[in-house]
Amino acid sequence: MRHWYHIFPRNTGLSLYIWIIFCVLPFYFIFRSTSLWEIGFGVAVTLLFFAVYWFTFTSHGPLVYIGLSIEFLINVVMTILFGYVYYALFTAFFVGNIRSKSGFITMYVLHLVTTVGAITAGFFLDYTLFLNQLPFLIMTVLGVILLPINRYNRLKQEELEVKLEDANRKIAELAIVEERNRIARDLHDTLGQRLSMIGLKSELAAKLIEKDGNAARKELEDIQSTSRQALKEVREMVSNMKNIRLAEELDHVKQLMEAAQIKHDMRVEIDVTHMPILIESVLSMCLKEAVTNVVKHSQAERCTVQLTETAQEISLLVEDNGFGVSGMLEAGNGLQGMRERLSFINGTLDISDSPEGFKVEITVPIVLRQIEEG
Repeated sequence: MRHWYHIFPRNTGLSLYIWIIFCVLPFYFIFRSTSLWEIGFGVAVTLLFFAVYWFTFTSHGPLVYIGLSIEFLINVVMTILFGYVYYALFTAFFVGNIRSKSGFITMYVLHLVTTVGAITAGFFLDYTLFLNQLPFLIMTVLGVILLPINRYNRLKQEELEVKLEDANRKIAELAIVEERNRIARDLHDTLGQRLSMIGLKSELAAKLIEKDGNAARKELEDIQSTSRQALKEVREMVSNMKNIRLAEELDHVKQLMEAAQIKHDMRVEIDVTHMPILIESVLSMCLKEAVTNVVKHSQAERCTVQLTETAQEISLLVEDNGFGVSGMLEAGNGLQGMRERLSFINGTLDISDSPEGFKVEITVPIVLRQIEEG
């Protein structure tokens, strides 16, 4: 939902108050004129710019290009007559919102040409006015060059992130369906035969109990043995469902970062196949949580995952060059969930956030392995 205050560009590196100053400054330039006609014309054109900007902001399709064309004309008029060029920044930001590649390139080139052309013409007409604000003119031209490209790329990235999240959700849903089908097949293959055998032997034992006690007793023993075997197989199935293999999670993490176009460095300096099941499951879940936050929130370009082992402990390091993950972890259940899981195996969690990136370091004491092996 769009509100009126959304017309002020966001995520441009400039504060909202600076944009408001850009809205007020034209009146300073306008009232420098001595002619009442020029003052009235300047005020009317300024109000017209905001009206057209709002119209363009709330429009779709061809009306957007019509509104931008009128804004280009107003920028040229305000620049030549009053030396006010800063509305070009508003228009530059809006050009970046155009989703059509051909439309974006066309409007981008037109805006850049008209802005530079108007400033050049203004220098010839009144060079002193433009010379006094030369640093701001340079800033405006740079903004006209960079703002649309930055905004266009940011929106494209957001679209890709939404598609990636949607794809991951669909993959997760398909994985759930496949897991349900697998469980159903395992239950059918494992328990179906056992339960059928128990049923048949129960009927047979009921018939033999009065005719041949020894035979009936043997059938009951077979029923007991079969039921124990079925219970054992069910327990194995549940154990396999709960256990998360670290090798599989490392492969999943690699695929996830490749899909998110994040450069990754996977360093596994430990034999994960001989790791205790409890430690392996906890590390797998922590790794999944940490990397998921990197992909979703950090906007990182590079991520390192390192798994090492010393004589005292097993260490898992997830480090990226992005930003913002710490706030997401603290605000949600990710950090608390990892700490709760690690508490079961006496593990520790250290996080650090700096301008260079975000780091999650997990350590698990090796004594647990000795206990399990003992």
